[in-house]
Amino acid sequence: MPIAALIPIRSFASGKERLGAILSEKQRYELGVEMAARTTEAAEGAGLLPTIITGDPEVARWAALRGLVAIDESGPGLDRAAQDGVDWADSNGLQWLVLHGDLPLVLSRDIEELAKSVESGIAVVAPSSDGGTTAISSPGFVRFSYGPASFHRHLAGLNQPRIVCLTGLLHDLDSSDDLASALSHPRGIWVDRIVGGVGR
Repeated sequence: MPIAALIPIRSFASGKERLGAILSEKQRYELGVEMAARTTEAAEGAGLLPTIITGDPEVARWAALRGLVAIDESGPGLDRAAQDGVDWADSNGLQWLVLHGDLPLVLSRDIEELAKSVESGIAVVAPSSDGGTTAISSPGFVRFSYGPASFHRHLAGLNQPRIVCLTGLLHDLDSSDDLASALSHPRGIWVDRIVGGVGR
């Protein structure tokens, strides 16, 4: 059975508000769609089953058009969405990995490193460069606690986890600094096609 890559996506239309000062609504929308597509493709390339958790009908339709499983979240917030995904995976007898959908530099080989631990029944967690959490899995219970400094909270709640620090997992896209960093990396050349040099 494949590992379920649980990818919470709140919305394309209202995502990335913190970039609103430098990107248009259209640019933020296109960026959100493309990052979600690239993350799901990277998960598929690593042999995982991309599974979208969302309360947004448009995101659910996008997932259906791509042939992806979509789970309706039971309440607002990333913690709730992650738990909804885990509950679904557990009910279907699947191992799971919660993976952020806003990773502009992620590659299949990054996710493959995470999958090795999941397959071996080892807890694994990947930090973002600002101390957040971009990926997490555990064979036991996880109390999800996303938000600032979530990596340390998650780390404290896992039993002897493996920590994976790779470029594609360290780099999420929330702020203008994140955007500038993505644009400066060779893997982020696609971002410039959407934002037109903004953030450099």
